[in-house]
Amino acid sequence: MPSPIVIRPVMRRDFEQWLPLWDGYNAFYGRSGETALPGEITQMTWSRFFDAYEPVHALVAESEGQLLGLVHYLFHRNTTSIAPNCYLQDLFTTQTSRGKGIGRALIEGVYERARAAGSGRVYWLTHETNHTAMKLYDKVGERSGFVVYRKMF
Repeated sequence: MPSPIVIRPVMRRDFEQWLPLWDGYNAFYGRSGETALPGEITQMTWSRFFDAYEPVHALVAESEGQLLGLVHYLFHRNTTSIAPNCYLQDLFTTQTSRGKGIGRALIEGVYERARAAGSGRVYWLTHETNHTAMKLYDKVGERSGFVVYRKMF
């Protein structure tokens, strides 16, 4: 019988297992090797999870002491409601754990925390070529119809 998956907040002791997940997530989006994020960004991201003044949070999926996935999310104000919005920023599972409900469980974990925080909305972005993830996203959310524009500096 498969071991249960536990979705829980990340803990400081998780860094050594979180880091390969974070690196895998970034590599998926082309941030590896010469284009890898600077170490300072990874360290700042990690430290934000443990700073009570930061709106950035992390959950992990764990089974038998092994981390199988991560999700990072943040709360922010908006101009169309009093309650904060919840932005699900990063979602990643190990290759061997895909298709086993871990991504869905991590998203549901964010939904639970958003409801507890009084947020009326969770939203996220994915690349238009990420068809595998979109199969899941189409089951757990709805497409907003908005197109994202950006300017990098």
